[in-house]
Amino acid sequence: MAITKGAKKAHRASLRKRVFNIRRKRAMAEGVKVARTFVGKDKKEQMAELAKAYSVIDKAAKRGVIKKNTASRKKARLSALLKRSSVK
Repeated sequence: MAITKGAKKAHRASLRKRVFNIRRKRAMAEGVKVARTFVGKDKKEQMAELAKAYSVIDKAAKRGVIKKNTASRKKARLSALLKRSSVK
């Protein structure tokens, strides 16, 4: 447990930040999950969902919930998945 006054304050702050980080991570997972459900659907619908997924992934990276390279990897894999399965 934290001993000094500053350490106690930092611990309280980290608990508050944790709530926001969990919320952002959950939103990212949900956005990716929804985009994955559009596999094999119309290309226009896929692109719309892909844009939404990109947005939530980028926001998570911007806020430091995930790293920049992790965000890039997630976007690349999602894009490749939808590209392989798109209906012409």
